[in-house]
Amino acid sequence: MTYSMQKLVSELTRDEGLRLKTYRCTAAKLTIGIGRNLDDVGITASEARLFGCETSAQALAHVKRHGLTMLQAESLFANDIVGCERDLDRRLGWWRGLDDVRQRVLLNMCFNLGINRLLGFRNTLRMIEHREYEDAAAGMLQSLWARQVGARAQRLSAMMRTGRDAR
Repeated sequence: MTYSMQKLVSELTRDEGLRLKTYRCTAAKLTIGIGRNLDDVGITASEARLFGCETSAQALAHVKRHGLTMLQAESLFANDIVGCERDLDRRLGWWRGLDDVRQRVLLNMCFNLGINRLLGFRNTLRMIEHREYEDAAAGMLQSLWARQVGARAQRLSAMMRTGRDAR
């Protein structure tokens, strides 16, 4: 890992927020913790133990009824970051060769969009791979995603363009 995990955690927490009770995100997905999409990701079988449950279905029902503790939210969040790393490694192996800031941009976008929707940014990803950061940043801002997430897209685009942390 070459990126700053501490900065990534701070950025994602700012962008996603932290809620210990379920809510509907802007995409109408049932969400909890720091951006855990319960509709698409749910609670995995291995995470069920966090809730004293034997199955993922039991754990999901428990979370919907009772919410999360801070420790549970942090555990799910850590698992989601690892999942994004794994998805990027599998589908965009070149991402590890980027600098710290640009790695965090891709992780943030993957966390927000999921790998399949991120892969829809074909031209932008090609530009990032070829270190055409100015054009990639512009491409990020010309997307529906940018219109949906507003300030988040502005920050991530600036980070992509400059290679520096957003203010």
